[in-house]
Amino acid sequence: MSRRLGRSLRTRLALLASIAMLLLNVIVSAFVLFGIRNEVVDIRAGEIASKAVRVLLLVKREHLPEVLDPDGLQGLQVLDPSGRPVAWSPSLAGAPRLTTALPHPNQANEYATLCDLPSFPGQCKTVAALIAYQADGQWVIYAVDAAVPWYVAPQVIAFQAGVAAVLVALAWFGVSRVVARTLAPVSSITRRLAEISEGGGGMRVPVPENDDEIRALAETGNKTLERLESALEQQRTAMERQRQFAADASHDLRSPITAMRAQIEDALLHPGEADWTETGPEVLASLERLQAIVADLLTLSRLDAGAPDQREPVDLAGLVAAETARPRGKQVVTSLSPGVTVYGDRLQLARLLTNLLDNAERHAETRIDVTVRRQDDDAVLEVLDDGNGIAPEHRELVFQRFTRLDASRSRDAGGTGLGLPIAREIATAHLGTLSLDDSRTGARFVLRLPALVD
Repeated sequence: MSRRLGRSLRTRLALLASIAMLLLNVIVSAFVLFGIRNEVVDIRAGEIASKAVRVLLLVKREHLPEVLDPDGLQGLQVLDPSGRPVAWSPSLAGAPRLTTALPHPNQANEYATLCDLPSFPGQCKTVAALIAYQADGQWVIYAVDAAVPWYVAPQVIAFQAGVAAVLVALAWFGVSRVVARTLAPVSSITRRLAEISEGGGGMRVPVPENDDEIRALAETGNKTLERLESALEQQRTAMERQRQFAADASHDLRSPITAMRAQIEDALLHPGEADWTETGPEVLASLERLQAIVADLLTLSRLDAGAPDQREPVDLAGLVAAETARPRGKQVVTSLSPGVTVYGDRLQLARLLTNLLDNAERHAETRIDVTVRRQDDDAVLEVLDDGNGIAPEHRELVFQRFTRLDASRSRDAGGTGLGLPIAREIATAHLGTLSLDDSRTGARFVLRLPALVD
C-alpha cells in the first residue's frame, strides 16, 4: 500500500491537501474555541455575579443569615470588614477566607478563574467577588462555581470535529477529482508510450485540447518522437543500404578474384600448354580492377567518416583545364569562364571531375563537353556526353553504390560502380549538389558549388 501511495501522484496530492485542510481546521477551530470559551466564561461569570448580588442586598439590609442558600452555586462566603468569614453556604461552613487574590484594590466587583483554592484543592473554579460598602467598612461576598473547561462543552468539540472531517473529506475528494482530470492526458500519453515501446502503431502521443503545460509536453514529445522516427527510418535505410552495399561489394570483389583464380588454375592444369604471355596481362587486368574497387571503397569510407581535408580557394576553370589536358579516347571540348572560384579540397574536386570524365568517356559516342560558368552565387560545372543518355526515372539510381541499370550505363568494363557515388559524396561535403539534368542528347551531369565572392 505504501508503494502505491508513493507511486500515485493523485493520491499524494489528495493526501497533502487533506493534511493541509486538517491543519487549517485545527488552527481555525482553536481560535474559534478560544473565542467561544471567553464568551461563555463572561456569561458564566455574569450568572455567578447575579446570584451573588442577592447576598449583597442582604448585607445592605443587615438581614444576613449565617448559613446562605447556594442557589445552585458551589459555594458562597461573606467576609466582614476585618476579613473574617461571617456567612457561608453549607459547602464552605467553617472554611477560612476563600482567596486573597480577589478583589483587587479599587475594584467593586471582579471575577477570575482560580485553581487549587484551599476549599477546592486540585480544582479550578470561577470566583466572583463583590464589595458592599457599609458604614463600618467594606464587606466582601465570594460566589464560587465550576470553571468553564477548555473545550467549553463536548457538543462544541463534536461539532468542530464533524466540520473538520467533512472539510477534509471534501478536500480529498475535490483534489483527487481535479488531479485525476488534470492528469488524464498524462495517463493517455503514458499508455500510448507503452504501446509505442511494444511496437504498436505510429510514434505519436495524443495531444490534449487544453492549452496548458501538458499540451506543451505532448507536442514536444511528438516532435521528439518524430525526430526519433525519422532517425530510426534513416538508420533502417542506412542499414539496408549498408547490407546491399556489402552484398554488391562482395560480388564485385569476387568477380575479379574468381576470374584470376580460373585463369591461374587453368594454366596450372596444363602448364605445358599455358600461354603465360597471354595469361599474365589477363590476371594483371583483373588485379587492376580489384585494386580500383578497393581504392574506391577506401575513398568512400573516408568520405563517410568525414575525414579532414585541406581546403583553399580553387579556380574551377584552371582545375578543369589541367584535368582535360590529359589525352582521352574521346574528344573533350571545354567552355571555361575565368574567375569562377570555390573553396574546397583541390584533390577531392579533381577526383570528382575525373570520375565524371571517366564515366562520360565510357558512354560517349565521340565527344564530351565540359562547361564552367558563374550562375548567381553558384559555381556551375557541367559534363555532357553524346551517348544514349539515362531515363529520368533512373537518374538518381546512378548515384547509388554498385547500382545496376538495365542498360548497364552506370558500370561497364573498366568501371567500379562507385565513381558517381564518390563524386556526389564529394559535392555534398563541399556544401554543393551533383545531379543529372535534362539534355537533348546523352547524359548531362551538373555540379553546383557555393562560389567565392570576388
